[in-house]
Amino acid sequence: MHQFKTGDRVIYRKQKSSVSPGPRAQQMTPSEKGETYSYIVEKYWIVEEVLEDGSLRLRTRRGKQHVVQADDPHLRKPRWWETWLRGGRFRSVEASLRGPD
Repeated sequence: MHQFKTGDRVIYRKQKSSVSPGPRAQQMTPSEKGETYSYIVEKYWIVEEVLEDGSLRLRTRRGKQHVVQADDPHLRKPRWWETWLRGGRFRSVEASLRGPD
């Protein structure tokens, strides 16, 4: 299990459902009647706080917060190349932590 600390960059693989998945959708599966799709989207978030029980408060680029368990299988640290390639996504979240300039 990863040890997380405040300020860590993380990737959360979020399960979603919609009639029209976006361009970042992965592992698309149509519903039984084909009206909607289930899919995964990778979210680039920052650890805002490690809570007393070991769970994590994560911050999105729009300032929303999610609390997840540190051992959630959908949560992981980015690989070095993901940090380099997707750095802008993380920087927009970090800017939301600092607040308006």
